[in-house]
Amino acid sequence: MKYLAVLGRLSDISLAELTAQFGESVKKIAPNLAVFESNKTININRFGGTLKFGKLISENPVDYLLNLNTSDGAFSGKFVIGVSDYSKGARKFKSQGEALKIKKILARQGRSARVLQNNDAALSTATSHHNQMGEKDGHVEFLKVGKEWYVLIGVQNITAYKNRDQARPARDAKVGMLPPKLAQILINLCGPLPEGSRILDPFCGTGVVLQEALLDGYTAYGTDLSDRMIEYSEKNLEWLTEKENSSFAVAQGPATAKNLFLLSVGDATNFSWDKKIDAVACETYLGAPMSQPPVEIKLKEQKQECKSIILGFLKNISGQIDSRTPLALAVPAWLRPNGHYERLNILDEIKDMGYNVLKLNHLSQEDMLYFREGQIVAREIIVLRKR
Repeated sequence: MKYLAVLGRLSDISLAELTAQFGESVKKIAPNLAVFESNKTININRFGGTLKFGKLISENPVDYLLNLNTSDGAFSGKFVIGVSDYSKGARKFKSQGEALKIKKILARQGRSARVLQNNDAALSTATSHHNQMGEKDGHVEFLKVGKEWYVLIGVQNITAYKNRDQARPARDAKVGMLPPKLAQILINLCGPLPEGSRILDPFCGTGVVLQEALLDGYTAYGTDLSDRMIEYSEKNLEWLTEKENSSFAVAQGPATAKNLFLLSVGDATNFSWDKKIDAVACETYLGAPMSQPPVEIKLKEQKQECKSIILGFLKNISGQIDSRTPLALAVPAWLRPNGHYERLNILDEIKDMGYNVLKLNHLSQEDMLYFREGQIVAREIIVLRKR
């Protein structure tokens, strides 16, 4: 089956995430688009870097709608339709025109439809999400790329991301705020893992990676140097697993989910993890919070401190994980006055410790930078395999 992915703002990282899960069939066809082949069931709620997924259809949009079935049989209600045109040179009026043409043909068949208004050639993620496109019976969005038509099978649930980021009971802005989307990306960069695999976050903080691991059907193992962070993680994971009827409930159900995470206080540079680790996904130590680019002497101090902790962790865990174990790390990079980011430049030391640094979809390490515009401390993502 051929799929279309509408990539997020940092499209190279989104592309790497897809490649880690679906292999080299993933091809970037435009700055914000990729296609790939897969026989897997695609669940957009597990992909932090993708805004929309579409499935290629062989028939024209009208025939697709007229043949639309639901769990109760053929759909006979009013359609809500939208057209997002991602073709090169696409314009708003063309997308709207395509949708209106579909509506007119449906009307001649005795079927009614409401057309979503486009503010651009493609419907925004927010518009698609809030109109439940691809989720509610008869709410169908078509994605057009050249002569190919795809039907939307999933749109990023921006409401759920916001809620599980901001509604958690224990948050601490002083230690940084790892976005749930990035946590998902880090987990996915470890590659396809069997359900129930144990994901370790040795710098777990308030438990964002751990919560995303649980939501994805994995078991979670978190350690942190700070007693307070372990206390916060425990509160947040208990809150997550108690939401029995909410969108946060993990696939295994809240009754068993409480048994699926383990937390311990420990220094990542010398801790002995007593459970088998299937993958490591974490934001490492990023140094001191900063509101402006650091002066050179301060930057040198921060780089040395971060490098010592990160390399110390990798040396420590090397003897505790099996060969081929995947690790996805977010390490710091600092904004300089010239607008560029200065990195730790630790890849050579990492390779000398017995790790392979992976390149996904032929992306260079320079492409693996996660940041908001003007952010002082960015995150460079490094994907490893233990040799």
